[in-house]
Amino acid sequence: MSAVAARRAVIKGTGSALPRTRVSNADLAERVDTTDEWIVERTGIRFRHIAEDDETTSTLAIEAAQKAMQAAGFSSADIDLIIVATATPDQTFPATATIVQDALGCNGCVAFDVAAVCSGFLYALSVADSMIRVGSAQNALVIGAETFSRILDWEDRGTCVLFGDGAGAVVLAAEHGERGILATRLHADGAHNQLLYVDGGAGTTGTVGKLRMKGREVFRHAVVNLSSVLKEVLEEAGESIEKVDWVVPHQANARILDATAKKLNLAPEKVIKTVDMHANTSAASVPLALDTAVRDGRIKPGDLLVLEAMGGGFTWGASVIRY
Repeated sequence: MSAVAARRAVIKGTGSALPRTRVSNADLAERVDTTDEWIVERTGIRFRHIAEDDETTSTLAIEAAQKAMQAAGFSSADIDLIIVATATPDQTFPATATIVQDALGCNGCVAFDVAAVCSGFLYALSVADSMIRVGSAQNALVIGAETFSRILDWEDRGTCVLFGDGAGAVVLAAEHGERGILATRLHADGAHNQLLYVDGGAGTTGTVGKLRMKGREVFRHAVVNLSSVLKEVLEEAGESIEKVDWVVPHQANARILDATAKKLNLAPEKVIKTVDMHANTSAASVPLALDTAVRDGRIKPGDLLVLEAMGGGFTWGASVIRY
C-alpha cells in the first residue's frame, strides 16, 4: 500500500498593499538632518510609503487580504482562520484580525493577532501551518501589516529613515502532496530587549511610545542569527542551499541581505530585494516581498523558497516552502 501524502499548508494566493503616499530620501532630507547618499550607502533604501490619517494597519491588511483571496479564487465563506502579525495594531484590543474579519465578511472564523515584530509573519505562518496540519483549520489568511510611521521618533535620523508602512498577505489551504510549507524554525532571545524596542506600552507608561534601536549591534546579531536559522531549517526540510530557487528575506537593510547571502555562499541574484522601494515594514516585509516577486513572475509554481526574518525581542525564524 502506498504511503498517504502529508497534509500541508499550500500558498494559494498572495496580495499586498501600500499607503498612497510615497516618500523619497530627498523628501525626508527636507525634515530630517540626512541625505539621500547617506541613507542609500548605509541601508540601500530609496523610498518608503507613509500612511495618511485615513490609512491604518487594518485598512492595509484588508486590502492585502482581498488581493490574496482574489488571487487564490477564494471567497469570505472559504476562510476559517485569520492571523494578523503586527506590532502596530489599530487598538490595544480587540485584535486587528477581528477588524479584518468583519470587513471581509468572514464572521465566525477564528481570528487573532501575533506580536513578534519583524518576525511576526513567520510566527503567524507557523501557527497557521500547525493548525492546518492537525485539521483545526482548512483555509487560512495570514497577514503581516504595519503602520510603523506612527511609532517613529522623527527627530532620530538613525531610525526614522529606516521604516515604512504596508501589508502583505497569503492564503493557505490544506492539500495532500509535495507543495506547501515543508519546515519552519523559530527562535527568541529576550536578553536583547534593549537593543531594539519601543519605550512605551499599555502596561507600563500608558502610551504607545517610540522605537529605539542600537543599529550596529542589531546588524551583527541579524547576520549571525539569520544565516544560522537558514541552515537549520533547510536541514530539517531535507533540502540544500543549492536547491533553493529564491530566498525571501525580511527587508531591513540591503547590507544585512548581502552579508547573509555571502555567509551562506548564496548567489545574490537568488535573494528577493524590495528594501529599496519599501524600506523596513516589519511584519509586512516578507509577505510584501513575496507578493512582489510572485506578481512580477520571478517566483513560479514548484519553486523552492526560503522565507526568513529577525526582529525585536530578539525573535527570528525561517520557513522552507515548495510554492
